[in-house]
Amino acid sequence: MTSDGTALEDLSRLAALFEGAWPYLELIAARNGIAEPLDPRVVEAYWTGNELVTRVPPAPLASSLGDRFERRAGRTFGPLVQAVSGGVAQHSFHVFAVYPWLGLLRAGMEGPPLEILDRCRIRWGRVEKVIGDLVTVRSRPLSFNGSRLVLGDEQLEQARRGFDGMVFTVDLEPVDMVSLHWDWV
Repeated sequence: MTSDGTALEDLSRLAALFEGAWPYLELIAARNGIAEPLDPRVVEAYWTGNELVTRVPPAPLASSLGDRFERRAGRTFGPLVQAVSGGVAQHSFHVFAVYPWLGLLRAGMEGPPLEILDRCRIRWGRVEKVIGDLVTVRSRPLSFNGSRLVLGDEQLEQARRGFDGMVFTVDLEPVDMVSLHWDWV
């Protein structure tokens, strides 16, 4: 049971529906001899990185990606496999190397691809204001200069720290540094 009484099996069942993250969690756990993909060390490894990702060699990572994407990617799967040779079984690798958004930017399509890359990456910011479940954060969004991604000028964004009274981060104060994913602290 988790600290709030939720059965870990129930959480695992729900997490397995998250098709982007779950296969990575399973792979990291398996390569490290950890039975539970939701083990905190495995979750940390996938989202922000730790020593566990260094124990996932390129071949199993490529095989996992092949199982999930080769049929969908078709002829374009070869370059993806080449990218895996330097890849890490981690969220940022998936966002920037596996997802097609960077390729779409390079092909001249801005707007949604840049927004998705920026929102999906794990980024940082400084808390400016906290009102209930909403946090105003100063952060640097991604920008695309025509050939590569760079950090843009600081700007304010609003993020959530909780929902319907369930707060995921407590005691936030202005000047605190936080991590963000989509519009969540």
